[in-house]
Amino acid sequence: DKATDPSVSEENWECIQQFCDQVNADSEGPLFALRLLAHKIQSPQEGEALHALTVLETCVNNCGDRFHSEMAKFRFLNELIKVLSPKYYGIWSSEKVKSRVTEVIFSWTVWFPQEVKIQDAYQMLKKQGIVKEDPKLPEDKILPPPSPRPQNSIFDTDEEKSKLLARLLKSSHPEDLQAANRLIQSVVKEEQEKSAQVSRRASTIREVSENVKRMDVLLENHRRHELSPADHEALQALFQRSEKLRPLLFRLASEAVADEEALAEILQASDKLSQALGQYRQVVASQ
Repeated sequence: DKATDPSVSEENWECIQQFCDQVNADSEGPLFALRLLAHKIQSPQEGEALHALTVLETCVNNCGDRFHSEMAKFRFLNELIKVLSPKYYGIWSSEKVKSRVTEVIFSWTVWFPQEVKIQDAYQMLKKQGIVKEDPKLPEDKILPPPSPRPQNSIFDTDEEKSKLLARLLKSSHPEDLQAANRLIQSVVKEEQEKSAQVSRRASTIREVSENVKRMDVLLENHRRHELSPADHEALQALFQRSEKLRPLLFRLASEAVADEEALAEILQASDKLSQALGQYRQVVASQ
């Protein structure tokens, strides 16, 4: 209530930080926090809704993967959509609040490209004409100080960027704070893209492994003339899907050139896939 008090015009960063600390301390913190924030964001009082959106964005910056996971569920995204939809609270929500909600959802599509539900929710808003064009994310919006970063953050590995950020944040000039904000946003985006890359790689390698195992079993049954018509169709579908996975592996390999361990894993998966495809051609296609 203090963090979203509509009678106060300025953000109460002390209360907002305490709220984030409570979210991180409680095992159910993200779930309860998002329920409370949804209620506040839907408030008919503009000030309360705008403060709640600031709290939400600060939680995104400070509360980690558990919070991101809950926030990316339709259960919460639908509560944000209600603020924009004329069928719900969009009739009386102020344009300022609706604009901020749109900015928040759009920024998540940029920063969390791997979260399919966020992408789907935003595309639905565009399809329904509720969002007519992508908002321009404001560069002059000063983010709160970033939370302690995880190991291997870009700021930890890029000493030059780390020093630049420290210098900008110490400055009292608005243009330096704007530059710090842009630097933080660009690094967050870069780290999110890296995370999405790792996720795509793991997912593809897992699919290749499962396909190869399944193909091996079906090909062995084929050799023994024990393949049913349904299994034959399944084998053909696996082959076609595996053919499409090959160029994807090549692309992943080109992305992982600097990471020897990841590259070795991709090349190993590629070898197994090539062997399985070769076996298929030898056993099935030749007949």
